Amino acid sequence: MFDWRDYLELASSLSATGPITIQGSEAASRSAISRAYYAAYCHARNYASHRLGFVASGGSRDHGRLRAHFQNIHMRSVADSLNMLRQWRNQCDYDDVVPNLPGVLTKSLNQAESVIRQL
Repeated sequence: MFDWRDYLELASSLSATGPITIQGSEAASRSAISRAYYAAYCHARNYASHRLGFVASGGSRDHGRLRAHFQNIHMRSVADSLNMLRQWRNQCDYDDVVPNLPGVLTKSLNQAESVIRQL
C-alpha cells in the first residue's frame, strides 16, 4: 500500500533550493503545495476510513465529506487544516498568480505535517 506521507517528503524536496534548476522554481513550489495537500488528505482519508468510520465514495465530494466528518467528531483542527490546504492547492492549480507563494509553500508544508502528526 502506498504511504501517502511520501508525498509530503516529495513536497519538501521540491521546495528546497539546490543544483537542479526546477527546485525552487514557481512550478516546483506549486507542485509541492499540491503534493502537501494530497499527502495530508489521503493520509487523513485512510486513517478516518480505518479508525473513525468514514466511508469514502471514491468521488470528488469525498474532500468535503472528509472535512465534515472530522468536524462532526470534534477534530476541528484537522478539518480546518485540510480546508486551508485544499484552498492553497486550488490556488496553485488554477490561478495565474499566487500571492506570497513562498509563504503559502511554508504554511502548506507545516499544515500537512500537522495533520499527519495529529493522526
